[in-house]
Amino acid sequence: MRIRSLGVIDDAVVELSPGFTAVTGETGAGKTMVVTSLGLLLGGRADAALVRIGSPSAVVEGRISVAPGDAAAVRAEEAGAELDDGALIVSRTISAEGRSRAHLGGRSVPVGVLAELADDLVAVHGQTDQQGLLKPARQRGALDRYAGEAVAGPLAKYSEAYRRLRAVSAELEELTTRARERAQEADLLRFGLAEIEAVEPRAGEDAELAAEAERLGHAEALASAAALAHGALAGDPEDPEAVDATTLVAGAGRALEAVRSHDPALAALADRIGEISILLADVAGELAGYADNLDADPRRLAAVEERRAALTSLTRKYGENIDAVLAWAEEGAARLTELDGDDDRIGELTAERDALRDELSGLAQALTDARTEAAARFADAVTAELASLAMPHARVSFAIRQTEDPEGVEVGGRTVAYGPHGADEVELLLAPHPGAPPRPIAKGASGGELSRVMLAVEVVFAGTDPVPTYLFDEVDAGVGGKAAVEIGRRLAKLAKSAQVVVVTHLPQVAAFADRQLLVEKTNDGSVTRSGVTVLEGEDRVRELSRMLAGQEDSETARAHAEELLAAARADG
Repeated sequence: MRIRSLGVIDDAVVELSPGFTAVTGETGAGKTMVVTSLGLLLGGRADAALVRIGSPSAVVEGRISVAPGDAAAVRAEEAGAELDDGALIVSRTISAEGRSRAHLGGRSVPVGVLAELADDLVAVHGQTDQQGLLKPARQRGALDRYAGEAVAGPLAKYSEAYRRLRAVSAELEELTTRARERAQEADLLRFGLAEIEAVEPRAGEDAELAAEAERLGHAEALASAAALAHGALAGDPEDPEAVDATTLVAGAGRALEAVRSHDPALAALADRIGEISILLADVAGELAGYADNLDADPRRLAAVEERRAALTSLTRKYGENIDAVLAWAEEGAARLTELDGDDDRIGELTAERDALRDELSGLAQALTDARTEAAARFADAVTAELASLAMPHARVSFAIRQTEDPEGVEVGGRTVAYGPHGADEVELLLAPHPGAPPRPIAKGASGGELSRVMLAVEVVFAGTDPVPTYLFDEVDAGVGGKAAVEIGRRLAKLAKSAQVVVVTHLPQVAAFADRQLLVEKTNDGSVTRSGVTVLEGEDRVRELSRMLAGQEDSETARAHAEELLAAARADG
């Protein structure tokens, strides 16, 4: 990782090797910034307070090795990232105003994508993470991870049945609690459909009747206008002297006919006059037929207006026109069929709900059985690890309980409450010494004991659900002496199957590391590029001496440091 302008770190490069890396340094030197930096690369919350005073932004860049086909690599490629020789290049920038940007494999991505990768890449443990271990939900999740497929299989089926039961129960509740509203809706639909059926409207009928009513209402004026127009075109039989259009056009045609052979242009005009004569004759004929066929019966007009009134009563209630009324009727009929089927639907849903509850009962029982079996193995394994962490008499166990609930599902012959993860309440218990009753670890473990319990849990997990990297921030808090040596030994064991990075102030832990990094400030209080160094040989002995006695040049401390290193190498 390269870290710039983050907290006390001005510009530093942190090289994390495979195996066990210990990060040490004076209090306040910036060791925890290593943890913070990795947290930012993995989608942690950005805080403007992290930006070094006077800098416009803080930047963390990292190179994370992944294998093609791994879950993290697949998710990164889905986000558009590209692998660089088997590695993901990740960067995170935080401005002094608090804005945050993330890049993955050369592409800008939402910070949430980095967080999604975190679960498959790194297990981070600090003081706040120890508090997380105290939560029963976290403990249940830990047990389920340890149990593996024995829990994952029935839990997947349980989750699906649980989601379906919630959906069925919600629909059933709506049908039963809104029964009165739905009955009222059905009555209104029946009334409306009956009203429409009684009128029997046809599509477009309202427009047709409107046109007919307009024509019938002005029949006399229409007949008179048609007669006058006909007379103007074809002549008036009662006035032989009157000049009409047909006679005039015919005269124009005859005048041109005699000379048309002398000029093609004039012949064309004569032809057009002939077409006009034909058109005039057609229009005159249609006007005569229109006048003869015009219905001026007032009884027909009354019938049309009565029918229009009936249609208007429908459009006033059910649509802007008859086509809309017919569409409402179609939709209403479908909705009425649905409402009329409520009783049948309630019966179907009730049967499905009961079947799902029975199914959930069986799956919840299977989960309880699988968790109980896994809990015994998990507790034994963690207890064995605690014995190696200077807690030889401590005993870890799980309490798996259910809460009575008359509305719940049946598990073990009792009706108990259930949720999305089953019916079990899981709690990790610790009896720190013989004769002590098992108590929740939140109450039964001191700070140092809690650190060791968490480490023991991770060591056990490493064999069943490993992640590539474990990061511990002062997991050895509140621990010293032989217990510290054992913590170093167990971390070294964990590092045989994963990369382990530990921020520590204990020389007994640091001595077991394959690589030790020293974080130190310059005189101006910042950590520069040269402020994170790999300690080897004499330099490592000097740092362990400082951690042991606060004096780098103490002969006694140096001898003790060399002894610690020798013992750690011999143990490995």
